Parts: sequence; structure tokens; C-alpha cells
Amino acid sequence: MPLVPSNYKPPFLFRNGHFSTIYAGVIRRVHGLLQKRERLELQDGDFMDLDWSDSRLPTQKLAILLHGLEGDAQRHYITGSAKKLNYNNYDVCAVNFRGCSGVPNRLYRSYHSGVTEDLVEVIEHVLNTRNYDQIYLLGFSLGGNLSLKYLGEGNDMPPQLKAVVAVSVPCDLKDACDQLLSSKNVLYSARFKKHLLAKLRTKRKQFPDKITEEKIRAIVTLKDFDDAYTAPAHGFSDALDYYATCSSNQFLDKISVPTLILNAKNDSFLGAGCYPFEKAEKNPHLYLEVPDFGGHVGFWGRKNSSYAEKRAVEFFNSVHL
Repeated sequence: MPLVPSNYKPPFLFRNGHFSTIYAGVIRRVHGLLQKRERLELQDGDFMDLDWSDSRLPTQKLAILLHGLEGDAQRHYITGSAKKLNYNNYDVCAVNFRGCSGVPNRLYRSYHSGVTEDLVEVIEHVLNTRNYDQIYLLGFSLGGNLSLKYLGEGNDMPPQLKAVVAVSVPCDLKDACDQLLSSKNVLYSARFKKHLLAKLRTKRKQFPDKITEEKIRAIVTLKDFDDAYTAPAHGFSDALDYYATCSSNQFLDKISVPTLILNAKNDSFLGAGCYPFEKAEKNPHLYLEVPDFGGHVGFWGRKNSSYAEKRAVEFFNSVHL
């Protein structure tokens, strides 16, 4: 599909990518969402926690929400999306990736940008335990990359899966890592590293034979973290192997479910490789919208409902118009 024109025109302050990103991640608040937690036991003996919220009326439609790096199902971009979807007659299952629900997961491994086998288990669990005839995916950042990889890597798509929206997606993980390591993103990368190292030290207490304190102290950058933990814990040779294997760019041409990628032009986390214009032009199922503004998951909206949340509902609804 050709590039989707965008009518996102935020107020002046929200035209600054950093302001948008910080406001959405730190300042914005979403209240009034009632979530019920379910623990999903995984086949390898680990678990993930799922936070459910219900539509105002009975519905056969479910949206599965996937958060970003070091996020969880209580981040405001997730709760805001859940409220918007619930109001528009969608039940919501907000996934907490392994180790992201406030409780350490059981295994040394955790989550990463391409761990689609966990998404497969979530979808299978939903289909086996609940009666939905329409399922939708909404992924943010890391969760967006994971969603796109899932769609294009050869999984059997359940007929109930109708559409996908991926927001602020690092389609090229190496490119996105390079951006995060640049000086313009030093505050964001420091924040991510702080949280990741805290979790890794918890892992060290659980698995003292897997990683030493010396290795943890040697981690200076996010790439160092992926070399020291993400890659070896999940079967990759190193960080570059992880990025190459899990970047969603290589899977986009095989997507056969209606899919919208919403990536802002001024997203400081994304380099040129994260805007797949040619792939979208060649694949009739893939839509790409690139607003001038929005930062990283920072799309402002009136009445505390973001533009990304509005576009997700519009896109999902359009599939069955």
C-alpha cells in the first residue's frame, strides 16, 4: 500500500519530539481503568501475567496489547489504549512480558524484541479459554517489532486475527540501537540501562552461576547489556546476531494480515532503517503512516486520548466496515 497520509497536527509544544516523548512517558496520567490479572503458565515452566479489562458491553472482539522495553501493562500508553478500546467495544488483554509485572520470572531468560513464541502462547491461551471471533494486536516500540516479526516469520495465523497496529517501531534493531547510543538520546539510554541493570542484578541473585558482578559492572551501553545478557540468555551469539535475527524489517514482505505501522518522523529512537517505505509500497496488506510529529510513543490527543489510540481503533474498525 502507498504511504498513508497523516492528519496528526498537535499543539506547538508537542511538535518537539523530546517533549512529546517525555510528556507521554513521565507526565501523562490515565485513571479509571479496572484490570484483572491472570497468570499464564508457559510451556517452559515460566509465566507471564496478563491484565484484562472489559468492554462496556458484551463483545466478541479482543485487542492484545504489547508494551515496549522495560514497560508493563500499567504504562499509560497501555492503559490509555485499553480505555479507548474498552469504550469502543473491545475487551483488552494487556500482556506483561516475562519479568515485567513486578515479580521476577522464574528462568534466567526473560523477554526481548523477537520472542514471538511467547505471543504464540498468549494467543493460543486466548483461543482455548475464551470465545472471541475477532482478535487484534496493538504493539508499542519493542512490542511493535515483536508483533510484526510474528506476522511475517511463518506462524500459522489464526483466522480470528483480523488486524495489527504497531506504534513507534524499531524495525531495524541495530539502527535503533545506534540512535539510542547517540548523544541526543543519552538521558533515555541511561534510564533504560538503570532499569535493565537492576533486573540483571536480581537475576544474578537467582542464578549466581550464570553471570558475575564483574560482567555487570563492565556494562556501559545498551549494546553491552545485549552482549552480556540478552544474547547469551536467549541463544544468540552476540548483540549483533540478536539485532539481525529479530529485526522485523526482514519479515514485512510476508505479512498477510492488515497492518498499520505508525512511526513519527521526529522519533529520536528511530533511524532511516526504521521507516520501511518500499516494503509498504509493495505489500498490499502493509500500511505505513509517518506523521511529522509524535516523538517515541508520544502522540498527543485531546481529552487524554492519544492520536495513536484513536488511529488503532479507526484501523481495527475499518477492517470490518
